[in-house]
Amino acid sequence: MSLHVEATPAAAETNPYLEGSYAPTHDEVTLRGLDVVAGRIPDDLNGVYVRNGPNPQHHPVGRYHWFDGDGMVHSVHFADGEATYRNRWVRTEGFLAERDAGRAIWRGIIEPFGANPPDAPEKDTANTDVLFHGNRLLALWYRAGKPYALDPVTLETLGPEDFGGTLRCEVSAHAKVDERTGELMFFDFGVRPPYMRYGVVGPEGTVRHFVPIDMPGPRLPHDMAITERHSILMDLPLVADPEAAARGRHKLQFRRDLPARFGVIPRYGNADAVRWFEADPCYIYHSINARDEGDEIVLDVCRVKQPKPVPADAGPLAQMLTYLRLDAHLHRYRFDLRTGRTTEQVMDDDNSEFPSMNQGLVGRPARHTYNMHISPEKTLLFDGLMKYDVEQGTAETHWFGDGRWGSEAPFAPRPGATAEDDGYLVSYVHDERDGASEVHVLDAGDITGGPVCRLRLPVRVPLGFHATWIPGGSLPGGSA
Repeated sequence: MSLHVEATPAAAETNPYLEGSYAPTHDEVTLRGLDVVAGRIPDDLNGVYVRNGPNPQHHPVGRYHWFDGDGMVHSVHFADGEATYRNRWVRTEGFLAERDAGRAIWRGIIEPFGANPPDAPEKDTANTDVLFHGNRLLALWYRAGKPYALDPVTLETLGPEDFGGTLRCEVSAHAKVDERTGELMFFDFGVRPPYMRYGVVGPEGTVRHFVPIDMPGPRLPHDMAITERHSILMDLPLVADPEAAARGRHKLQFRRDLPARFGVIPRYGNADAVRWFEADPCYIYHSINARDEGDEIVLDVCRVKQPKPVPADAGPLAQMLTYLRLDAHLHRYRFDLRTGRTTEQVMDDDNSEFPSMNQGLVGRPARHTYNMHISPEKTLLFDGLMKYDVEQGTAETHWFGDGRWGSEAPFAPRPGATAEDDGYLVSYVHDERDGASEVHVLDAGDITGGPVCRLRLPVRVPLGFHATWIPGGSLPGGSA
């Protein structure tokens, strides 16, 4: 690929997503025997908590968007009452090219793409989500890119994952794993027809099913959902501005004249089997769960209230800062497969996002979702962890405390558990007052009781994106 790039003067405005709790770290470390500062590591907590996020290895060219940074994964491996921390960059093709060059090559999404390498106008950073499938940890990118396989214990990058040469497209960040069948459902999207494609990877690790999805034009879907029998794809009216795209710029427009559409397709359905259900215009970053319920499909999501918020000022970073102040709430859709009717219900009006749940119940009836509560601060910060009971319509919140910000908290089931919430929630917590990072373990059955264990990290973990839990029994052979 071409490495030519024109110099761009740095923006005069201070970028909060490059400072403080967000500032990148540059050392890759392995730290064994983490210190317990409160409580004790549960004897039955055995597995790996791993979180992805942006971490630029070089000073950015031009204006930096938080979504631009190189992917770095951070893990804590719990085994035999002890904990080991690791962090590693995801060594994507773009990361390696910039490491060889000794500088940043790509401009990010709020800069023109014209000076980027023509064969790769956007840098695939694999910085958004992580999921475990087929004994490999997969790092995924929100714009749809190559899945990068990582060793789930050492975090070393194994390389792009093409599922035995059967992958014929890219994969968006939020693919879904059905733990009971071992299948992985995914989609991708792009600016040329077909604007979306959908596929299923079997438990043996090859793409078993792959179909184009008819769309009216290019879209920017972020997530999908699955049930036992169906997949739900999204066509939402927050779209790329075509005039800006023609000038090589990334700009969003919210089309209030278009409905939100949800495409329901049988898991192994053909393209003509998709049924589209319309709803009020909105945007959705993250789904929570879906299930088949008789002749209906029930879908719970975090629905954005203001898909195109108005910037508070006219500074060079105003659009980014405004969009990243998420304003979302728990929302339920019902799609009637007999009548084609959609019904909607606001489940809560509090501001929460980045949901997690018991992964063994993805696509099946489940009561609990664990959402990060969003702080009213200027940047995206999680000041608490909410536990929703979507059957009872109740919520409990654990607050991290003044100046303390958490990370998405995946559910770690207790071995032999019979109750849905019998297990733990694990989160990185950063204290902006002294720059210290900790790992908190909470009892998922009683989050208001506070952490059952707090581990002090001798290094800082920058705030980031999505996380997952890998049970110890699912790990391939490897040393902690």
